[in-house]
Amino acid sequence: MRKRRIKIFLIFLAILFFLILTLFLVRAFSLRELDDVSPEIICEKGLLEKSSTLWIIPKYNNQPISENREWCDEILSLNKTLGMHGVSHEFREFGIERNQAYLEKGMQIFEECFGYKPTMFKPPQLKISEENRKLIEENNMILKEEANQIFHKVYHCGEYGEKRNWLISLF
Repeated sequence: MRKRRIKIFLIFLAILFFLILTLFLVRAFSLRELDDVSPEIICEKGLLEKSSTLWIIPKYNNQPISENREWCDEILSLNKTLGMHGVSHEFREFGIERNQAYLEKGMQIFEECFGYKPTMFKPPQLKISEENRKLIEENNMILKEEANQIFHKVYHCGEYGEKRNWLISLF
């Protein structure tokens, strides 16, 4: 009986090790992403360059990105995949019910800046209510949530990101 428990425990450890190794390898070779991209948030140029997807905040600190044409052109020149990261990136912004007009305002600012409507959406803090989930889907945007963060290295602009990005680079 004791040998059987030890054998089961060793099998469990082997499976756990395999799963962790697999996740590490998936993250090591998957495309990198960058959250919280806005002209109002300082972001390392290296992060912008090494990330394949940039998650853009259309109206951070009440400043629409479309009013900064130079920044819009610079971001476009990077030739990256761009997605919308909330509208104003408030705390749990999409955890409370939002209406079509609110979402459309963010989409309009995004389009004025980049020349096309966003096709992907990631809620700030990855919190989204069921009503808002439907709103995003009705607007034909692909919703990215927790699984995206697990399987990709997702860096952050700003002071909060700088303190955490080194850890993301390791794993």
